[in-house]
Amino acid sequence: MMFGGDAAPAWRPDYAMARDRGFLVEGQGPGGLAVVLREDANALALLELRRVAGPIASWRRVAPPAFEALLAQTYADGAAAAADALARGDPQPALDLPSAEDLLGSTDDAPVIRLINGLLAEGLRQGASDIHLEPYEQALVVRLRRDGQLAEMLRLPAHVAPMLASRIKVMARLDIAERRLPQDGRMALDLAGRLVDVRVSTLPSRAGERVVLRLLDKARAGIDLAALGLDPAADAVLRRALAQPNGIVLVTGPTGSGKTTTLYAALGLLGDGTRNILTVEDPVEYAVDGVGQTQVNPRLGLTFAAGLRAILRQDPDVVMVGEIRDAETAQIAVQAALTGHLVLATVHTNDAAGAVTRLRDMGVEPFLLAATLRAVLAQRLVRRLCPQCRRAEAVPPRLAAALALEFGAMAMVAPGCDACGQTGHAGRIGVFEALWADDGLRRLIHDDADEDALAAHAFAAAPRLADAARALVVAGKVSAAEAARILRQDQGG
Repeated sequence: MMFGGDAAPAWRPDYAMARDRGFLVEGQGPGGLAVVLREDANALALLELRRVAGPIASWRRVAPPAFEALLAQTYADGAAAAADALARGDPQPALDLPSAEDLLGSTDDAPVIRLINGLLAEGLRQGASDIHLEPYEQALVVRLRRDGQLAEMLRLPAHVAPMLASRIKVMARLDIAERRLPQDGRMALDLAGRLVDVRVSTLPSRAGERVVLRLLDKARAGIDLAALGLDPAADAVLRRALAQPNGIVLVTGPTGSGKTTTLYAALGLLGDGTRNILTVEDPVEYAVDGVGQTQVNPRLGLTFAAGLRAILRQDPDVVMVGEIRDAETAQIAVQAALTGHLVLATVHTNDAAGAVTRLRDMGVEPFLLAATLRAVLAQRLVRRLCPQCRRAEAVPPRLAAALALEFGAMAMVAPGCDACGQTGHAGRIGVFEALWADDGLRRLIHDDADEDALAAHAFAAAPRLADAARALVVAGKVSAAEAARILRQDQGG
C-alpha cells in the first residue's frame, strides 16, 4: 500500500542526507513511512532510515532521473514559509550565502535566503522563463512568465523589496551599494543536480529597484532540430539551407519567439566535429559543446560588428551572429558569406519576406543579397492546449473569419485544470514559415522587388504563418484565440 503525497510525514531527512543516501520519504500512514529508493541506492539505507525514523510500511525503487525530480519537488517548498516570516517582520539576515550552491541543500534559515531559494525553485518547477520582482508603495509583487504570459505568484510587504534586491545582487556579484543605476549580472545555480544559469537585471524605479531573473535551464541547450516542431515544408527548407557550404540563413521573429533556440538546434546539427563553428552573441545564453562562443561587450568596444570581424580571422566554417541590428554587421555578414562561410543570424521582422527588405534598408546591395541569401525562417511561439482538459467548442464567427475557417467550425479550448495550474495551457509550440531563395526569388531580389512580390513568389506553394497557425487549430493543439493572437501581431494590431 502506498500513501499519497497529501499526508505530510512526521519526520523527513534533510536534503543532503536524502540526496546522498538515495532515499526519500513521500508519505506516512498508520503502518509507518512510505519511502522512495533510488535504483542505484544501497538497500541498507532503508535500515538506517528505519533506525532513525521508525517503521517503514512500503517502499519502491525509481530510476535516478525520476528520483531527482521527486527530490526537487519535495524539498523546493521554502517560499511560503519564508514569506510568512518576512510578513511578521523578522530582521534582515546576514548576506553571506555563496553564489553557486545547490539551492535545496542550503541549511541557512534566514527568511530572505529561503524565500529567494523557494522562488527560484518554484520558477524552475513551473517552467518559467523569467521571475519579476516589482516593488510598489504598498507591496512587492512577484510574477512569473510562463509560456510567454506573466502571472502573479506572490505578494509581499513593501519593506521586503530592498532585502531581496540586495541578496540577489550579492549572489550575482553586483554592487549592492549602487541603487541609482541599472546593473546586469548572472549566477550559476544547482537544483538537485539540475544546472541553471540565471541572468539578473536590476532597474531603479520610483518605489525601489525592479529585478528580473531570466532562468536559462542548461538542460534545454541541447535541443535537437527534430524537437522544434517544424512542419515538413519548413523543416526541409532549413535542412537544405544548412547543407549549403556558404551563404546566409536568417531566422526572424519578435523578441521571445524562440529564434536563438532554433539557431542553437541548427548548430547542433552542424557540429559534427568537422567544422570550426564560432558565434558572437548578446548574451551567450547556453554553452554549446564544440562551439566557440563570444559575448559582445560594447563598453570595451566588442560590438557585433567587431566580434564578427575578429572571428572571421579564426578560420571558421560556420559563423552565428546573435542579431544583425546595424548596417556594419549586415555588410560584414554578407562579405563573410561571399568568401565561403555559412552565416546564421537573426533579425527582427514580422515575416520571412520582410527580412529581405530589412537588410536592403540597412544598405546591403540587392545584387549582393541575391548572391548570398539561402533561406529565411520566420517563427512565433503559441501556447499549446492542455491535453487533460481540452474540449471542442464552436469557433466564434469573428475568430473563424480571421483564421479563414468555415462558419460554425469546431475547435478545441481548455478551461483549465489541476494538471495545467488552471491556465488551460501546457508548454508552447512553434509556428513557422520558410522562404527558400531559388533562382526566381534571387532575380526578384536583384531587381529590388517589393515585399509583396517576394512573398507572392516564395509562398506560391508553401504555407505561410497564417496557414501553419490554422493547421494547429484544426489539429486541436492550439485554440483559435491563440492562433488569432499571433496573426494580429503580424498585422500590427
